[in-house]
Amino acid sequence: MNHDTDKGAAVYSPLILKLYDRWVLGISNRYAWRCSTSTVLLPFFRQHVGQRHLDVGVGTGFYPARAMLPASTRVTLMDLNPDSLRAAQRRLQRDSTQLVLHDVMTPLPGRVGRSLDSISLFYLLHCLPGTMAGKGQVFGHLKWHLASDGVLYGATILGDEAGHNSFGRRLMPIYNRKGIFGNRHDTRHALELALRRHFAQVDVRVEGTVALFEARQPVF
Repeated sequence: MNHDTDKGAAVYSPLILKLYDRWVLGISNRYAWRCSTSTVLLPFFRQHVGQRHLDVGVGTGFYPARAMLPASTRVTLMDLNPDSLRAAQRRLQRDSTQLVLHDVMTPLPGRVGRSLDSISLFYLLHCLPGTMAGKGQVFGHLKWHLASDGVLYGATILGDEAGHNSFGRRLMPIYNRKGIFGNRHDTRHALELALRRHFAQVDVRVEGTVALFEARQPVF
């Protein structure tokens, strides 16, 4: 496990995972980050998920479990935390689900496969340490596993310049100090630059203090 990234992953203990949906997807998204799970994030996930899908940083498995995926969809779950992987697998209840215990800051193992139709990263980037330029190596690792017409997409909470409300301003320093977040300097512009280093077509929009991004046409 990479000690630069394990703080953000290690927080998801079995107990925290039981509280995650209510605290993060319910209260925090609505009141702190001002980006609704039900009306913004889940529809965004459903819009882009493809037949062969990789979900990176799985949390509780909420998004693929609620996306009403066809039975034929092949899902791979990748995370640095085995508790998250097990929780997400139980929630999906799909025998074909592949689990990959891996740090996305390093090149992916071959068993993830190539020519994936979609790769999602929901609330992963703001948990990674360092600058957005450094986090961008994630895109460099993932693009090799995406089909030429596939899409990489996700959402991340932006840093101090995003205009957080009083609730968000209280949570941000606490989470960053504990190493749960590493996003104080993350901006929309920096995210766009990081994506454009690896993809020819990039779109980023902001809802509240959350950036929703999609990228196509990998550049090699």
